[in-house]
Amino acid sequence: MGRFDLAIGIGGAAGQGIATPGDILARIFVRRGLHLNAYNAYQSIIRGGHIFLTLRTSDQPVLSMGDKLNMLIPLNQDSMDRHLKLMGAGSAVLYNSDKIKPGAAADGVQLCSFSVKELAPNIKGDLVQNTIALGAILRLLGVEFKPLEDILTLQFKRKGEAVVSENLGVARAGYDYAAAHFKAFPFSLPDTGKRLAFFEGNQALAMGGAAAGVRFYCAYPMSPSTGVLHWMARHARQLGIMVRQVEDEIGVINMAIGAAHAGCRAMCATSGGGFALMSEGLGSAAMMEIPVVCIDVQRAGPATGVPTKTEQGDLWQVLGAGQGDYPRVIVAPTTILDCFKTVPELFNLVEKFQCPGIILSDLLLSEGRTSVDPAELDFNVPIDRGDIIGLNGDRPPTNGSYKRYEITQGGISPRALPGTPGYIHVVATDEHDEDGVLISDEYTNPHKRQAIHEKRMRKMESILPLIEPPKIFGSGDAQVTLVGWGSTQGVLREAMQQLAGEGISANHLQIKWLAPLHAEAITSILSKSKKVIIVENNYSGQFARYLRSETSVVADGHVRKYDGEPFMPHHVVEGVKAILAGTTKKHVPLHEVMV
Repeated sequence: MGRFDLAIGIGGAAGQGIATPGDILARIFVRRGLHLNAYNAYQSIIRGGHIFLTLRTSDQPVLSMGDKLNMLIPLNQDSMDRHLKLMGAGSAVLYNSDKIKPGAAADGVQLCSFSVKELAPNIKGDLVQNTIALGAILRLLGVEFKPLEDILTLQFKRKGEAVVSENLGVARAGYDYAAAHFKAFPFSLPDTGKRLAFFEGNQALAMGGAAAGVRFYCAYPMSPSTGVLHWMARHARQLGIMVRQVEDEIGVINMAIGAAHAGCRAMCATSGGGFALMSEGLGSAAMMEIPVVCIDVQRAGPATGVPTKTEQGDLWQVLGAGQGDYPRVIVAPTTILDCFKTVPELFNLVEKFQCPGIILSDLLLSEGRTSVDPAELDFNVPIDRGDIIGLNGDRPPTNGSYKRYEITQGGISPRALPGTPGYIHVVATDEHDEDGVLISDEYTNPHKRQAIHEKRMRKMESILPLIEPPKIFGSGDAQVTLVGWGSTQGVLREAMQQLAGEGISANHLQIKWLAPLHAEAITSILSKSKKVIIVENNYSGQFARYLRSETSVVADGHVRKYDGEPFMPHHVVEGVKAILAGTTKKHVPLHEVMV
């Protein structure tokens, strides 16, 4: 038996309850041990517009949203008109014939119409069509009614028995109607016997913070990072985390720095526009050598940009955040699970090296959902707080001779938290000497400036050996090397598979740690590549420029997407084929559907 692979699309307007059937189906899938990838293309309005949720499930790990749909549930005419043309032979479209007309469909597409007026004549409201469709979906997939009954009961029990009974009756009507009128798929939904969970990237980042020992979190709500704040606020009391919603991002970064200076692990999150306001604060943290972690969940810019769409457009912003040179660690998680695992690792680095850390996520990761084996969520991670006086064994009082910014070979000075007896020191955002005294108070000493500046920057040399260098995925003698960073890992791995099916061998190099960059390791790998193609979600090729500046590696071709939607595997495949054929050096795909 081959791989089971099913994709379901649910489309409608904001306010039509698209999230609920999506969540219910996701629960059914993961309870049967099926892997899941969910991506919701939505607009920044409360009512109306067009939303399209893609749920893809398989008995094998799901790397991306994929290229095709097996089932379409349009909840309004607009969704039917947009997506029916993409449905192919063997697929099914379930819709309420009272309000939606299908139009012309390709051969082999099963149009499954049902009438809400006939199946639920006594129930008011538009959301009933969702519940009917849920029942019909399960019947088409050969699943017994009991799993849906259990989840609907759980979903609506807080609203009372009458609401539960009503929803179960509507779902059963859809289930039975599908059994009598629709042709089931030639396969049934498998059950691997191992239950999985599912969560979104923002939850993973927040949970990673909890695992890392974060005790202070603050933010100003800004899509698509707000989910981190929601999770933190929901679990703050249980976990002993102080959570604050602040008036703006300038206040956020300074409040997080203050908490970190006081001695607790502190984290904040925003998107590109909010991060721009944090730039001076991040420079302050570097000057004062205070470890703080900031998450930038990228969305399409500039300015307010496209608030609900994804992009990898903030790389150069975070590389240059704040004036002057200063040590910082920048990391771009590659999967939703990696979001969880990266946060504790980054905190250990920034506390050890007493500098800011930046996580570059994006909407695709942070608002995407994936299945996960609960065993992979290890909350007992190693915690390294670095050289903090008083936490790492007692030290005798210094009698006023403590140098907070003592010049050391590795650039790391012993850190005393405010209030540690015998360790008084000055902290300020101006350049200072080893004692923390500002060098410009009487005479700006050039020797002291150079020495303390070099001390800070030496940290970057020490960080690099502690982070894992990137490795090539796939055959070393492939025709093409696909290079990506951050969230594109899954779609590039799937594109590799499709290229292999077309007789093109490809391997893959994904960059996670951006600063410091493993320049020598990357150069060594790419020097052996026959043809290098860099794939990224921005207009100008920000990573390609960064790679060239750090390694002198010039790519043979580029695949770039900046329409607000993520890559689909065929976008990459088509770009690689065009570049290999010599028809272009830069392929720019466009989403086929106005999602």
